Amino acid sequence: MILVVEDDKKLCKTLEDFLAATGFCVMAAKDGQEALDIYFANNQKIDLILLDGMLPKVDGYDVLKQIREYSEVPIIMLTARESEEEQLQGLENGADNYITKPFLLKVLKAHMEVLLKRSNRKKNKKIKRGKIEIEKEFRKVYLNGEMLVTTPKEYDLLVYFIENENIVLSRESILNAVWGFDYNGDIRTVDTVVKQLRRKMTETAPYIQSVYGIGYRFEVKDV
Repeated sequence: MILVVEDDKKLCKTLEDFLAATGFCVMAAKDGQEALDIYFANNQKIDLILLDGMLPKVDGYDVLKQIREYSEVPIIMLTARESEEEQLQGLENGADNYITKPFLLKVLKAHMEVLLKRSNRKKNKKIKRGKIEIEKEFRKVYLNGEMLVTTPKEYDLLVYFIENENIVLSRESILNAVWGFDYNGDIRTVDTVVKQLRRKMTETAPYIQSVYGIGYRFEVKDV
């Protein structure tokens, strides 16, 4: 299923007809709020989003940011904004690709196919460590089968720990990997989010170990 988010009625209809003719199922939204409503009501069905950057009600870049807090669904920005700054804004906020208008439909289709192939390799891929299970596509965490509500940074930190299991990670390396090299906050931010994660994981999954004077190590010792 492809979600087309475009307020230009003519272009939206063109995209709907083209995608339907090439075998895709299509849903369409004419503004940012409708896009969010449709996405969150159908997120498990939607495989890719074509998202206009300039939309009524909720701007396309805000739609992008809100979806990225919950999902890694492929998103291609379609916009008339050609400046390097605008393109970087989209990519830095999580867009997978950026295509400026006007564009050739066959070129758009080629970009979509690349992203869909990559996404299909990830689909249904779950990470399981001890009593923790993560669905990366939907950014969901489960503890003993029950969904664990996490903030975006808690989720990113937990995934980073799991992907570096049994490795001692310094606070500096964690901060750079999860918050980015240009983050200006205090290094104690790492300790704060670790504390939040530990509280949520409880004694059921005491996998985040402190390493005195250095940082942390994620280690599963469940039998």
